[in-house]
Amino acid sequence: MKLNKLMFREYDIRGIWNEDITEEISYYIGRAYATKLLSLKKNKMIVGYDNRLSSPIIEKNLVKGLTDGGVDVVRLGLVTTPMYYYAWDKLNIHCGIMITASHNPKEYNGFKMSYNGIHNCFGNEVAELYYIILNGIYSKGNGSITDANIKEDYIKMINSHINMGSNKLKVIYDCGNGTTSIVAKDIFVSNDNIEYIPLFAESDGTFPNHHPDPAVESNLTILKEKVKELNADCGIAFDGDGDRVGVVNEKGEFVSIDKFMVIIWRDIYNKIDKKEGFYDVKCSKVVSDEMIKLGLKPIEVRTGNSYTKKISVDNNYPFGGELSGHLYFRDKFIGTDDGIYAGLRLVEILSHNPKKVSKLLEGITKYYNYPEGKFTVEDSKKDIIVSRVEEYCKEKGYNYSKIDGIKVLYDDGFALVRKSNTGPNITTRYESSDKEKLELIKQEFDSLIIKYSKE
Repeated sequence: MKLNKLMFREYDIRGIWNEDITEEISYYIGRAYATKLLSLKKNKMIVGYDNRLSSPIIEKNLVKGLTDGGVDVVRLGLVTTPMYYYAWDKLNIHCGIMITASHNPKEYNGFKMSYNGIHNCFGNEVAELYYIILNGIYSKGNGSITDANIKEDYIKMINSHINMGSNKLKVIYDCGNGTTSIVAKDIFVSNDNIEYIPLFAESDGTFPNHHPDPAVESNLTILKEKVKELNADCGIAFDGDGDRVGVVNEKGEFVSIDKFMVIIWRDIYNKIDKKEGFYDVKCSKVVSDEMIKLGLKPIEVRTGNSYTKKISVDNNYPFGGELSGHLYFRDKFIGTDDGIYAGLRLVEILSHNPKKVSKLLEGITKYYNYPEGKFTVEDSKKDIIVSRVEEYCKEKGYNYSKIDGIKVLYDDGFALVRKSNTGPNITTRYESSDKEKLELIKQEFDSLIIKYSKE
């Protein structure tokens, strides 16, 4: 059996179906997880899967591996990742595996794993499964299999945490043919005040209309056009497994998630007791600027769903999120990153507030920035390049943080250079309130990365 170590990544296991992930490897991932779970004195877990074409056969082999390892499995079947998270508490089974590759292209699949039903595995917890498989020493047993259907309970839970006002609205939601297609039409139900219009709401794991990543503006081109064409009040979009959201305003313009976070903070700041929250290093300075204006304490954290989920839970922050679209509401919600719920929170605001989405962002500081840049490098060079960038910054006397990579801090922006935890890349993000300065920042650090990658 050929086992690709590189698919055991920082936050999950992810690879190409029938290359990195096969039926056999799926089985042995199940055996390895069962071995670890039983060592933690747990013997019952949940399994769900997304709508990728390879997911059912992966699930079948994974479950066999788990039960052969002596673990009892509750199968959720086809669910979004937020539905799977909800099942942790609903079924009182605080561990499991979700089969998904999130927003990756259709040929990919993967495994998000948890041992505690609070956050997903990361770091050594993921790597440990690789070494269990490598050593080939597994637990043995004859676990049971039962099925559970949580769809109706999940829908009720979502609706119970939203309180719509009486404003008349037209909302377009884009499922991108991802897994939210199985539940969105049961949640986005038109009524006397709100007309919901579906876009690509048919489940199709080949994602025929656009890539299921709402954090990338080009993937929302059709949604933007539809919002303008139908004179809608907003557009919302979800990724392949439903745990991230994207936003389009009434003008058909892309609203980055850091700006959406400003809209949320402006709505909740005077309704919460704990006056602090978090954002990841990729977010615009506009988030901390606006939080400070509102009397809130901004806390910058490293990027990564497993990390931010843990930070949200450990500190019980009322709200926080990542630029990628993972948002955590704990002000009046269960705190899981749920794209559908995040989208509904925007609709809820609009249903009470007469302002349009664009007007909800009035008064923010204007920053210019580049979308996340990626430089393909050998995995073995990623840490070296980041270290070399730090040496350069020390020599230049720059003020920088090391929360996640190297982030050079300017009065009016930043330069971020970090290693990707999901692929062989160095990623960058640059921001400034001055366009010319932004170009100089980009040239300076892009040239460094190119130089160091060749050494």
